[in-house]
Amino acid sequence: MVEYVKRRSFLAGLAAAGVGSQLGGSGQAVAVGSGGNGKLGDLKITKVEILQLTGKNKRRALYLKLHTNAGAVGLYGPIDNEAAMFVDRFFKRGLIGQDPLATETYWDKMFRASRHSRGSHYIMALSAVDNTLWDLRGRYFGLPVYRLLGGSRKKVRAYASCLGFSQEPSALQAKARELKRQGYRHQKWFVRDRGPSHGPEGVEADAKVVRLLREAVGDDVDLMFDAFWEWDLQYALAWTRRVEQYRPRWIEEPFQTANLDAFIELSRETSIPVATGEHFYGRWDVHKFLKAGAIMVVQADPEWCGGVSELVKMCTLASVHGANVIPHGHSIHAALHVVASQPVEICPLVEYLIRKMDTYYHFEKHQPRPVNGMLELPERPGFGIELDESKIADVRAVSWQQS
Repeated sequence: MVEYVKRRSFLAGLAAAGVGSQLGGSGQAVAVGSGGNGKLGDLKITKVEILQLTGKNKRRALYLKLHTNAGAVGLYGPIDNEAAMFVDRFFKRGLIGQDPLATETYWDKMFRASRHSRGSHYIMALSAVDNTLWDLRGRYFGLPVYRLLGGSRKKVRAYASCLGFSQEPSALQAKARELKRQGYRHQKWFVRDRGPSHGPEGVEADAKVVRLLREAVGDDVDLMFDAFWEWDLQYALAWTRRVEQYRPRWIEEPFQTANLDAFIELSRETSIPVATGEHFYGRWDVHKFLKAGAIMVVQADPEWCGGVSELVKMCTLASVHGANVIPHGHSIHAALHVVASQPVEICPLVEYLIRKMDTYYHFEKHQPRPVNGMLELPERPGFGIELDESKIADVRAVSWQQS
């Protein structure tokens, strides 16, 4: 049960969330070296808040906010409930007094601090902290994160991720054509309603989806497909043989990532690139799959894999193996900035979950939306997150600490 540790008035809460003067409408950074005696080494985290925003429409979201003795703050979200709980219970106290610019040192220390750090909610929480630290660093130095990472790309191409759209043939084709008109030259569709229990008829039905889409969009649109872990090796092999003629750009997560051998065998037997990684929990998972030749597309998620710091390392590994890193699109701020910081040959695309992203950033002034299939990089410091006061009915700091 969430315990409310501090109930602010509405206006005070807005200030705490960064809606008011502290973040400011312009997103200006605090002057470098302000606070303390002006030395970078004196910069310390002084306060950690998990902010629950409630909208006038009763929608809720959680954001992580880090304060420093220089007045600079870091703000990142929305973050998952599970990540927020672990930040509060396992990370919050140790963050106080940390140098927020020493992200590598902090990441390594926290990764070694728990025997359960190799996965699940712990690494999700570390991801949330890492991403917030990158936002803080950007605000402190007055630069967007992708520039701090060495990037110069002003725009990144998005692919349309079509989860939730009808697969009734006429509706399927109509939507694919509509997305093409909107500038999406890369579309991912989901084949998840059948699988091995449906036998050859299931393979034919799933292959028909590919044929219908290729007929709808022509040859100048990349088509990708996600199987949601629901296949076995024989089903996947049968499907790939049926659809190779339609040239899918990849087949995503035909199996659970625990089944490395199945990924290896499928990659050996098909010309269609195999993709996975949204549940990779560190560079070691990526190394294992790439070294084995199991995949050609790494889909690690910076909300879950260890944050910006870890995703950048995964990009380096992928470059050695000639693979792409195209992050999973659970969220988009961190993924967009990492992709923009890398050569297009390594990170050519970012995932845009059309239905989810339509409302996911409800509380933000600058919601990322592709134009003609392209996402523009913000020039605001950090990730450029600014909260929209007009949409917030209440904001409060929440805690899961034992009373």
